[in-house]
Amino acid sequence: MTRTDKLCGGEFKLQVHRVNFDTFLWKSGDCEGEFYTLKGLRVKKLEYLSLILLSVFILSACGGNSSSTSNNDSSAAFAVVSAGDWHSVATKTDGTLWAWGYNGFGELGDGTNEDKNTPVQIGSASNWKSVSAGGSHTVAIRTDGTLWAWGGNGFGQLGDGTSEDRNVPVRIGSASNWKSVSAGESHTVAVKTDGTLWVWGNNSNGQLGDGTMDAKFIPVQVGSATNWKSVSAGGNHTVAARTDGTLWAWGHNGFGQLGNGTNDAAKIAPVQIGSATDWQSVSARGDHTAAIKTDGTLWAWGDNVWGQQGDGTLGIGQNKYTPVKIGSETNWAAVSAGGHYTIATRTDGTLWAWGTGPLGDGTDDVKTAPVQIGAAKDWKSVSPGGGHVVAVRNDGTLWTWGDNYYGQLGNGISGEEQHSNIPVQIGSSINWGSVSAGNSHHTVALKTDGTLWAWGDNYYGQLGDGTNVAKNAPVQIGSASNWKHISTNKYHTVAVKADGTLWAWGDNYHGQLGDGTNVAKNVPIQIGVTTNWEFVSAGNRHTVAVKADGTLWAWGDNYHGQLGDGTNVAKNAPVQIGSATNWEFVSAGDRHTVAIRTDGTLWAWGDNYYGQLGNGTNDTQNAPVQIGSATNWQFISTGGVYTVGIRTDGTLWAWGDNSFGQLGDGTNDAKNTPVQIGSATNWQFISTGGAYTVGIRTDGTLWVWGDNSFGQLGDGTNNAKNAPVQIGSATNWQLVSAGGHHTVALKNNGTLWAWGDNYMGQLGNGISGGEQYKFAPIMIP
Repeated sequence: MTRTDKLCGGEFKLQVHRVNFDTFLWKSGDCEGEFYTLKGLRVKKLEYLSLILLSVFILSACGGNSSSTSNNDSSAAFAVVSAGDWHSVATKTDGTLWAWGYNGFGELGDGTNEDKNTPVQIGSASNWKSVSAGGSHTVAIRTDGTLWAWGGNGFGQLGDGTSEDRNVPVRIGSASNWKSVSAGESHTVAVKTDGTLWVWGNNSNGQLGDGTMDAKFIPVQVGSATNWKSVSAGGNHTVAARTDGTLWAWGHNGFGQLGNGTNDAAKIAPVQIGSATDWQSVSARGDHTAAIKTDGTLWAWGDNVWGQQGDGTLGIGQNKYTPVKIGSETNWAAVSAGGHYTIATRTDGTLWAWGTGPLGDGTDDVKTAPVQIGAAKDWKSVSPGGGHVVAVRNDGTLWTWGDNYYGQLGNGISGEEQHSNIPVQIGSSINWGSVSAGNSHHTVALKTDGTLWAWGDNYYGQLGDGTNVAKNAPVQIGSASNWKHISTNKYHTVAVKADGTLWAWGDNYHGQLGDGTNVAKNVPIQIGVTTNWEFVSAGNRHTVAVKADGTLWAWGDNYHGQLGDGTNVAKNAPVQIGSATNWEFVSAGDRHTVAIRTDGTLWAWGDNYYGQLGNGTNDTQNAPVQIGSATNWQFISTGGVYTVGIRTDGTLWAWGDNSFGQLGDGTNDAKNTPVQIGSATNWQFISTGGAYTVGIRTDGTLWVWGDNSFGQLGDGTNNAKNAPVQIGSATNWQLVSAGGHHTVALKNNGTLWAWGDNYMGQLGNGISGGEQYKFAPIMIP
């Protein structure tokens, strides 16, 4: 089968040479013998290239013309970010303005009221300086000092003199000396360059501070002071700092959020909080307040029902009516109050969070004291919203986490099941290269930089990280950057490096690692000293591999003759199978093995109880037998006790067990010879799981069928299918791997997606548990 891609104005043809269970390998066709790698290095002869690297290569060489999860076409770095209740806004270093998420009130400002799940540029202006997202409205300042607002306006919070919503930015007044602005739930506060304080919008709790409780539809000055430094609008209260270091607050005080020692009635004018004159910055949101002093200490007060103050307590009786010092650290740089949680950065660039909500620590647990989020030390700024967080690192990359029902994370997806509890990078080049889903509860993957990553169940050490502790997010395995190919099945993993060496780890009870022992390993160990291994396939309890010389090797359990050496005796080191030197591809199932030779013939051996060998019988075979007489087999994948294959004409064939409809022929009847599945002739790749099948066609569409008990088909249900059904409308699926009850897949932009069972964290989205399975694809950072 030939795939033709448009490359720099011409056609780039690639002939499929060899593929295996986990990785496409392509052989060059006719392209004048020259290629350009990602870094512009010219290579005279390139025999093989993995599909993912090819896709990145094509995009890089041509400037990038494929579909992506982001509509962001600007290469500028993100500068300022702000999270509202359900939407997000940001400015870039080039002065452009971007927004995404909920848009029911027009708060994105793109001229529509349609939600967006990726950043979209707002207008064409390139002089945006700062922006603030409120409950349902947005306010921003341009470099010329003018003030602009849009979104919900029921309380006059836009300040344009009306109560009409706006879905594009409108200028507020004629002043051009606005310095900073903060959008609250339904009111807005701002400071001008002359140090005066201005407010407008909802005032039902005195949050405007103008001495009344009347809403204001245009900005009104608060008092006559000209030394206001900064101001922050909370849910129904406001806090501000003056240039003399004093702190002031007003508005609702039912939780003690003003910090004046009481939880009495609201204050309708600014009241000084204590006598300290060393307040540096302050943040209000919901019903609590957090602040930093000039000595780098952190302070909090107000609502603490959810542990959002960070003093180690929580509960109704733990609200604080005056500022309390949080810990003893003196290196806090910035703090932001969220709905029921707080996020902060330290001067060393680390990120910390506490309370209840999207903390980003990979759990949904309440934290009553600051916990560090990840190990990164380059966090620049962070903005917590109602249920999601947006942040920027020093390199200008954008990161988000939390609720994503309306697409407010900006990662190209939305929905109730699409949240993330770890930071996800947005709008960048993701570099996942290949992936393999285990037949139990774990996943392993390679990045295009050659590094190895794993997550999920680790009882037998199958992740290879030196422990036996499960991981619910990807962790790097060792420091090597020359991993070429990986394959995993139930409890063990095998891999080949670019130097042709073979490595294995995990369960070894049946000798399936091939190291000459039956002892499990929780780190990769080299198998022998041979350096000509080409690819390898992990079965349930056995392993098969092909060398560069075309010889076939096998080891591990052999009770059903699945090694193919003519015996039923297990082997704990690789043994050659026969003397043939024309083996091209092999796939190991639970208890059977299927392989293709270079002449296109198909061979199978091992257990045949369900007819999974395809030779028209149900008799077990302990040596390879040819299946039929066809000579056009191109690719094969062995499931639990069934087999699916693709021929060079693009047709799809299946045989073996069909209890869940995993063959895809519209029935649930087992077959002991290959039967064609449908009439399509554009099947490109196929992967078989425990009792379900996933496939990709040449048009980039994704198709699934079979068992769906855990949502592993990704069609939004848990109903089994006995014929192929398309998943969504995306046409950029590139590689997919079916596990026992979960699925992982790659798109041609390098993003990684997963769905199905997540009991042991095998999806890699930072969570795990019996109720954490996903019925539709979610993107994995």
